[in-house]
Amino acid sequence: MNAPDAASRRLSPQPGRPGSALAVSLGHASRQGPRPRNEDFVGAAIPEGAELAAKGMLLAVADGVGGHAHGREAAEQTVRSLLADYFSTPQTWGVEKSIDTVLGAVNRWLLGQSAKSRDYAGMATTLTALVLRGRRYYVAHVGDSRAYRWRGGELLRLTEDHTWEHPELNNVLRRAIGLEARLLVDYDDGELAADDSFVLATDGVWSVLGDAGIAGVLAAHADAQRAADALTLEALRRGATDNGTALVANVDALPADNLRDRLADGRRLPLPPRLKVGETMDGLRVDELLHESRATLLYRVTHLGSNEALVLKTLRPEAGDEESASALVREEWLARRVPGQGFPRVFDHAGRAHLYYLMSWHEGETLKASLVRGHRYQPHELAAIGRALLRRVGMLHRLGIVHRDVKPDNVHVDRGGQLRLLDLGVAASDAEDLAEINNPGTPSYMAPELFAGGAADESSDLYACGVTLYELLTRKYPYGEVEPFQHPHFGEPVPPTRYRPDTPEWLENVLLKACAREPEGRFETAEEFLLALERGADRPLASRRRTPLVERNPRLALKILAGASLLLNLVLIFLLSRH
Repeated sequence: MNAPDAASRRLSPQPGRPGSALAVSLGHASRQGPRPRNEDFVGAAIPEGAELAAKGMLLAVADGVGGHAHGREAAEQTVRSLLADYFSTPQTWGVEKSIDTVLGAVNRWLLGQSAKSRDYAGMATTLTALVLRGRRYYVAHVGDSRAYRWRGGELLRLTEDHTWEHPELNNVLRRAIGLEARLLVDYDDGELAADDSFVLATDGVWSVLGDAGIAGVLAAHADAQRAADALTLEALRRGATDNGTALVANVDALPADNLRDRLADGRRLPLPPRLKVGETMDGLRVDELLHESRATLLYRVTHLGSNEALVLKTLRPEAGDEESASALVREEWLARRVPGQGFPRVFDHAGRAHLYYLMSWHEGETLKASLVRGHRYQPHELAAIGRALLRRVGMLHRLGIVHRDVKPDNVHVDRGGQLRLLDLGVAASDAEDLAEINNPGTPSYMAPELFAGGAADESSDLYACGVTLYELLTRKYPYGEVEPFQHPHFGEPVPPTRYRPDTPEWLENVLLKACAREPEGRFETAEEFLLALERGADRPLASRRRTPLVERNPRLALKILAGASLLLNLVLIFLLSRH
């Protein structure tokens, strides 16, 4: 919202009892001053409940590029788009990625408007935005508006002005939204403290008052609205020649716990004991132990109220330390945010009195179980499985999630042929660094760069998809099996036709590209990988360059060279002996 001229308006404070939710009092004022038009725009969006915990509240001020007929439109469009679209981005995205995505689209729109007509040329704006979420703050900034933090009587500037000094003019903007095709946004973040205050101000306020003047106003006015009014009025009194806008946010209360997912109460639940078949707990009957790892247990259970079969995931009693408990809670939060189709669904259970979570149960088997059963996958089956798997993986990547453990054990096909990707136990999200329950990844499916200390990303997920399909086809691995704690040497992947001569050339090229040793040689996205499988033999990938034998196996190449040399010498000796 924008308040032109001398008007000001109180933005509703976020309700919530102290210690239960983030509570902030807001006030803003925007004054035209001597300018013929107010080109500033200020706004705030304050969700409630789960959305407040997941995305936080968003505050922003923008200052349209001075002297341009459409500066105000640029400022308003930027703030309105950010306030609307930030909350539409996936909850699994981090603040920086969400804001970057929205502002990138706004920047392209402004440039498009400028290109349409000479009247719109130069349509641009500054922007300073603040996200308050949980017990942290995040600042996004382009241009010469500013963000400040007031804590314990000390004022800290959180942004750097993006300006060039000019001998005849006031500072000239070197960065603004709508100025260049490549938008660079500054980001900063930090811990919130109770009684923090934040100020977002355009240059019509800070350039006149300076840091000392702003600090003086904040020291004299504890109320957010009175402080915002005082900042803009004092700037005018001191001779401001530009529009002046200020937004003040006072932190009244912080959440009791800074866990991102609002399921943190689960960490305080007791772990269930090791359960036996036939035992009941929390209205659930144990039917089968499905899987046991170093840290976790999976049971198939029946809900006694609905008679529905479910999967219960919990920790082994001896693995219930604080870190593992937090990781299980985070895993549940992540699993709740992926689409139901293609992944197990997470269920609420009002009777839960222990630390676990419930997922949907589906009759069928994993791809690994089908291999153990002896099923021989045909190329057309493999292509169909690959397409379904890559749709699931691509969905995760669009949500900012890296699975980190794609393998046949974690791909399930139910009796109706529906493929599901299982186990987000070691998945990583843009939104939060997840603690580990199990070691991330399984060695034979881990990309070569991970053994050198690289971080798992979308490329390593796609590599694991390639190895999974390769194994389904050949029952081998492209570089051989890798044992835990082994430091493997990666040469060239073995062509699938060595094990399955019936492999079509187009499919072999796809698998070899997916399993390339270097990330640059692989598919860049799940969508590109999927497209190669969909096109198949109709539009095949170009054949991979055959690596010379001297590169693939230098020892064998030397043996062949030595043998050929010996044979040539024998032939020469024979020929000479006849003369």
